[in-house]
Amino acid sequence: MSQILRYCTQGAYIPDTGIDPTEVSNLGDKLEQLRDDVCLTDVQMLSGELTIPKSKVPLDAGFYLLPERLLADYEADRQSSELARILAKTKQLMAQVDRVVILGIGGSYMGARALMDACCQPYFNELSRGQRGSRPRIYFEGNNVDNDASQGLLHLLGADRQAASTSIDDSWGLVVISKSGGTLETAAAFRQFLAALEVSCGKDQGKLRDRLIPVTGDSGKLLDFATELGCDQIFPVPDGVGGRFSILSAVGLVPAALMGINVMKLLEGARAMNEHFRTAKAAENIVLQYTAVNHLMEVKRGANVRLLSVWSKALETAGMWYDQLLAESLGKQLMGAMPLTTVNTRDLHSRHQQHQEGRRDKMVNNVIVENYRYDPLPIGGRSTDPDCLNDIANKTLPDIMAAAIAGTNQALRDDGRPTANLYMPRVDEYFMGQFFQMLMLATVVEGRLLGLNPYGQPGVEAYKKNMNRNLGR
Repeated sequence: MSQILRYCTQGAYIPDTGIDPTEVSNLGDKLEQLRDDVCLTDVQMLSGELTIPKSKVPLDAGFYLLPERLLADYEADRQSSELARILAKTKQLMAQVDRVVILGIGGSYMGARALMDACCQPYFNELSRGQRGSRPRIYFEGNNVDNDASQGLLHLLGADRQAASTSIDDSWGLVVISKSGGTLETAAAFRQFLAALEVSCGKDQGKLRDRLIPVTGDSGKLLDFATELGCDQIFPVPDGVGGRFSILSAVGLVPAALMGINVMKLLEGARAMNEHFRTAKAAENIVLQYTAVNHLMEVKRGANVRLLSVWSKALETAGMWYDQLLAESLGKQLMGAMPLTTVNTRDLHSRHQQHQEGRRDKMVNNVIVENYRYDPLPIGGRSTDPDCLNDIANKTLPDIMAAAIAGTNQALRDDGRPTANLYMPRVDEYFMGQFFQMLMLATVVEGRLLGLNPYGQPGVEAYKKNMNRNLGR
């Protein structure tokens, strides 16, 4: 089995509507220069060895070497390093509660949700505590201002009873994630859920501090709030790591550890992708190939809709995480592709008509899982055959999935619709670490190729100002 993700570009090489292999190879030197800019120049700028030019401000490039740093620090100090403290604090919390609510919005929660859906059992929260390995059930809020959703979760937690918890089964904890603490959706939810947690803890401030984990920057409103509460462990969103690039920091690692996800393997996968990125030539470099194909399709063929077609339900929220990463990083100055995630075969029955016969403005990137977590499930035979499936009774769901992938790609190719295939050997921590790091690196390289700063402030800042103005703040 391959130990690195693979990206097959053959489906994009279509005369008249796709691109030509020579166009990709001709970009090689430029892409390698941009790669070296990320791996060498940006690192020197962040360390203070070089001055950061105005065109690169802000430079939130700290995500690149973060996996290596966290792993190296843990190897050097298994007691007080950041990763050691995360593992100790989450172990303490999971021993005390059966449910944990994670508050955050955008990059402060989407990575954690993607990790849960990809790496946990598909119906994780429905399993018994024993089946979950004593890990808590996980819920997400603070990512909207939906009154009924928040009230519904508070009722599930027993907040309406206004009584202290008496056992692990009715005890819960809280993780709040916000670099600044100033995002209204998360800040408002924190007040509401903190008040409910205080009641659940019987107004015991020591118990409250045990059941609360803040993840925030080195200054800001959330840090001030957590300090006032006396939280013994406040985990950092590091300087030089922007929200949408923070999945492999404490932002993603704290929730992942609570879910029982192997965070070491996650970071090792990202480290392996870094090594591949900085050493492989452009022609074999998955990050640079992905960047080249998608960039050329956009600038040459007007394919400004970037379709991430995931062939596993486990990867749907990973696609949504990428939607945000791409949109906020490259959607500037009237440029940048519009990202769209689809889940197949499910969405073949709702969206595919438009993708195959609508406007020629799409580049399809399939994400294909090669090996499944569970044994293949056969269709099964019956003594009668009213549904006419006995002829494929010995076929399995992976057999049907493989046929659907091949048939869909062939139909798209027959109609001149370019595709490329990203192959994931299996959905686990190691390959998800590669997946996240690959797409973050590709987004940065593509931003530089377009002449954009991929780390610049997103347009949502204007929304925040207008919302606060309408609230009279």
